[in-house]
Amino acid sequence: MILRLLRIRGHSLFPDFREGDYVLVAGFPFPSGKIRVGDKVVFRQPRYGLLIKRVHQLLENGHALDVRGTQIDSTDSRNFGPVPLSQVLGKVIWHIRQKDT
Repeated sequence: MILRLLRIRGHSLFPDFREGDYVLVAGFPFPSGKIRVGDKVVFRQPRYGLLIKRVHQLLENGHALDVRGTQIDSTDSRNFGPVPLSQVLGKVIWHIRQKDT
């Protein structure tokens, strides 16, 4: 299992994740089993780069994901379509919130 610490940029999953928060992302094999609806995943989307989104729906017998942000203007599957599992780098297993100032 590969672990990565990533810093949140943007507001796609606000208010759950704020810019400046950190997430610990576990690569395959995932410590808690398969990806499920509601999980937050990090993936590389060819047009938009590295993104973090919430799994909205499992598609194609679990081989692709419909992912969504929480904001109406979020760039997500409504813009670029389903995310193949081959593009998923991992899922969020820990969220480190920034301190309120």
